[in-house]
Amino acid sequence: MDNKTLEKYSSAFTLSDMEIFIFPDLLYALVLANILSPEIWKWRDDPWFAGIRKMGPLKKIHRVKQYVMDHYNFNLDLETWGLTDKQTEINRFREFVDIDMLSKSNALFGYEGDKYYFDMDIRRHFGLDKFDSDIIPYWKTETVEAMNAFRFKSNHEAGAGECVSLACLYAAALFIVAEVPLDRIFLMGTPLHSQNFILVDEGVLTNNRRIVTKSMWYNGTELTALARRALEHEQVTYVAHNTGWIHSMYPEATINPQEYHLFREKLSKFLETTVNFEIFMNFLRDYSRFQKLFQICFSCQGSNRYIRLEKAYGYEHGSKNRLSDKTNRKLFCEMDEEDLYTIPIKGRATILPDDDLFQTRAYTDFIQAIKDRFPEMAGNEEFLGDLRKFMHTVPRLPSPKKEFIPTPPVLFTPDQGREEIMASLAAIRHGDSRHASLIADMAFYAGRFMDSCDWKPFFKAAFERNPVSIELFRDMDLTAVASRLREWPNESIYDGNRLALPDEVVNFQRGDGIEMAITLANIARSRHMAVTVEQRPGHILVRAAGQKFEFPTTKILTVPDFNK
Repeated sequence: MDNKTLEKYSSAFTLSDMEIFIFPDLLYALVLANILSPEIWKWRDDPWFAGIRKMGPLKKIHRVKQYVMDHYNFNLDLETWGLTDKQTEINRFREFVDIDMLSKSNALFGYEGDKYYFDMDIRRHFGLDKFDSDIIPYWKTETVEAMNAFRFKSNHEAGAGECVSLACLYAAALFIVAEVPLDRIFLMGTPLHSQNFILVDEGVLTNNRRIVTKSMWYNGTELTALARRALEHEQVTYVAHNTGWIHSMYPEATINPQEYHLFREKLSKFLETTVNFEIFMNFLRDYSRFQKLFQICFSCQGSNRYIRLEKAYGYEHGSKNRLSDKTNRKLFCEMDEEDLYTIPIKGRATILPDDDLFQTRAYTDFIQAIKDRFPEMAGNEEFLGDLRKFMHTVPRLPSPKKEFIPTPPVLFTPDQGREEIMASLAAIRHGDSRHASLIADMAFYAGRFMDSCDWKPFFKAAFERNPVSIELFRDMDLTAVASRLREWPNESIYDGNRLALPDEVVNFQRGDGIEMAITLANIARSRHMAVTVEQRPGHILVRAAGQKFEFPTTKILTVPDFNK
């Protein structure tokens, strides 16, 4: 491998958010690595999914969502994968991308997002303010095995992962368990978030552990408001699909242009709604600062009662009834007489639930109608602008004006088994440039299938980007380190001849002997010691600083000399 190829392939092992941003092939490679893993295929045997094949597509997705909610937590801390610094990463990526453009597009290199998105600077938000301004985290995207292994960490009772990990987990699980075809699944990354758009029903967004349907997108709840932020305020940096990717920063793209057009069309429809009373009231629930402009009126025993809108919304707390739907009459009956007025409150526009204003209509027509009904609102650009944005979000997607480079798509179906899919990917990972799939090849690297991968990228990743193992044992000599490693279970988080990296070994405090030997080598090399390995049947021997350390192994791998 030349140096640029080596850097890209080594990134398939560490899978940091930065690396995926620079090398967009990696995002879908991780999806495929999760599909190749036996872990998600085991979900099919879980009682929770009994009878799922008889369910409709949307119900299947909800079933997967609840499983993810029950078995995984969101995790984004600074300790799990350690820290690096800007200059180190800039030096790595200088050959691949314009650094000034990088600083405008990636949160770790200066981008802070829309000020509405964060009301504090990005470094304080993520806990980086206690470090030098050049320090940035290694936020690594976890494979499904690493996500599952979080249950071995203290204070973790379930699996875990960050947003990109959860997006890739969802994509693989929706294919394997919910039987959603790959060409219906699009992955999106912004500088600060990652989520998927699924072409099922009117569209479904996955957002960390949750999903958002079109009706949920407009329900005005706090959870949905959090889900909306990325598409409302962030540039979508890249989109990945089984036909390839498109990236805002690169002039070329590999995604099928027709598929990208379909994605843009479906997402745009998802982000636009007609308006009725329910939608308008959901908007005012979300944008609560505008509630003070309105009062709501209910008829009561032949006369009208008026209540300040913010006070009316307050009654939703602790009640199963809502102002925005058919239960609003029941909510009105729960209101205290002291909060109700018999005459309109001055200075407020009056909302009547059965007003003709709220006949279902296009959002553009509704905005005009509300200006006609409430002339005092016509000049309130902040209100009208936020109302328009709530009803019609215009996503900032990568421009379709790219040089589209045809690449072989990943084509297999949920009816195929894991072994058949693995054979299919293996068949297209090599060959001439017209028929070889880089994403398929990198999937085997992301999945750690070391019996079919070049070891050089693995060693580069293991010895350059695994700082947690080095820091944990900083004050211990190698004998003590080896002793501690041997105390941990001699079991890998990966099956077969797949390998964990040193920081996975120390984070989850377990590993096969080969993984522990490489972990010890990483620590010794960080101390500028000469390190060699020898193998015997069932054992691996590490020599460093005139000492030798032996570990048992059940993996059938020949570890090459990593000094070459």
